[in-house]
Amino acid sequence: MTLTRREAIELLERHGLSPSRALGQNFLVDPNTIRRIVRLADVQPGEPVVEIGAGLGSLTLGLADAGAEVTAVEVDRHLLPALREVVEPRGVRVVAGDALALDWSGTLAGHDRWSLVANLPYNVATPLVCDLLDGVPAITRMLVMVQREVGERLAARAGDDAYGIPSVKVAYWATAQVVGRVPPTVFLPQPRVESALVRIDRRPSPAVDADPERLFALVRTAFGQRRKMLRRSLAGLVEPKAFEEAGIRPDARPEELSIEDWGRLTDAVRTPSS
Repeated sequence: MTLTRREAIELLERHGLSPSRALGQNFLVDPNTIRRIVRLADVQPGEPVVEIGAGLGSLTLGLADAGAEVTAVEVDRHLLPALREVVEPRGVRVVAGDALALDWSGTLAGHDRWSLVANLPYNVATPLVCDLLDGVPAITRMLVMVQREVGERLAARAGDDAYGIPSVKVAYWATAQVVGRVPPTVFLPQPRVESALVRIDRRPSPAVDADPERLFALVRTAFGQRRKMLRRSLAGLVEPKAFEEAGIRPDARPEELSIEDWGRLTDAVRTPSS
């Protein structure tokens, strides 16, 4: 059971609503796509699943049909009555709030391990995924639908055109891969871009043992001048001997370095004595 396009339109009309462009609302209204997402997320009966940006509840219903114990997060207070009407009879818990500022420890209390399955608003997808990886270890697995370019960036590996700061962040905490693409036609309203489904699995421990603050300070600085060679973009932060110790070419550019490379370079940089 889920919402068809016609049912979603009728629900919006009944509640006097329309999709908010400011909130990046594109409601998923294709049952086949919803079944595909649930299958790719490998949702199991009784599994605690959190959904961010539940909207009208189409995907929420698909997750509930799979037997998941669903917590649906929605920031738009105008949508909440319609969402509750659709999903609360199915035992779904609805939480009103902004996922970027939510009390996640309270929201996820009761279970140690959660999966996130969501059609994320395009305008907050990257910072949201990165923030959850940084600060919400209870979320151990994600299946997110995002703009295709964003998905490619999250899952990119060293040497890929899309490789950047978010790619390194994801690689530090998790493994990621694009597992599917989604056309604009399955949304209401239809976006102007293609979407991607990205599977993200948190590692038992970070990919490298280097200090994360120092590591990402180097990453941000280097990618801030990504066309420059590292010996120039990181001048003043990394001595020539550190490149040699880490086995990194000083004439390399940041997109050439894997998370393991960044870890070795961070370890090779000595903290200046005070």
